[in-house]
Amino acid sequence: MNIDINNLPEHVAIIMDGNRRWAKVKGVSKAKGHREGAKALKQLVKDASVLGLKYLTVYAFSTENWKREKDEVNEIMNLLREFLNECEKDYANEDYVVDFIGDSKMLAKDIQDKMDRVREKTRNKNGMHLYIAINYGGRDEIIRAIKKLVASGTKDITEQIFAKFLDITGVPDPELIIRTSGEKRISNFLSWQSAYSEFYFTDTYWPDFTIEDLKEAIADFQNRNRRFGGI
Repeated sequence: MNIDINNLPEHVAIIMDGNRRWAKVKGVSKAKGHREGAKALKQLVKDASVLGLKYLTVYAFSTENWKREKDEVNEIMNLLREFLNECEKDYANEDYVVDFIGDSKMLAKDIQDKMDRVREKTRNKNGMHLYIAINYGGRDEIIRAIKKLVASGTKDITEQIFAKFLDITGVPDPELIIRTSGEKRISNFLSWQSAYSEFYFTDTYWPDFTIEDLKEAIADFQNRNRRFGGI
């Protein structure tokens, strides 16, 4: 897929959907589906960095995902532990900045500690910024931002000031949001930041999503006329 490498979107966000349906099609367990999804993420991070993306945000676990069966949630949390261990080991030697968005207070203490270590070990890197949304919901982020804003005593409130209380600050809003698996909704993802995002939906299940799929989404994006409310 040919894309204009000099006109990449600065910030791409991905709703990684379809692990369970991929598993069903393959005749394997949901756990296997989530594990293959984690592998796909690790590979895409490497490839997106080589491509030249500056910011990549991925939706890993939503505030609504706690409603799933307990065994599946436990499996996802254990997989998250493994992923963070690998991040701490591997990304320390890569040029990625890794950070997390969402309400981490609901996560187990050992997971919070792992997230802190990954964040600390990569914070001074100069390459692509990877934001992983864990226990994240767009509405929840806005409510938490309002609480922080009220606590700060700020009186003169503008969009720019409010944005400083969101989970991601100092980063451009995503120009392109991709959702895999064929679903066509944003599922409470980046509700504030997606005001002028372009959306791209693909039938590909997340474990099968590769850099070629990302390039296809970017090529589609580059052919759009973004008017931002103008003519």
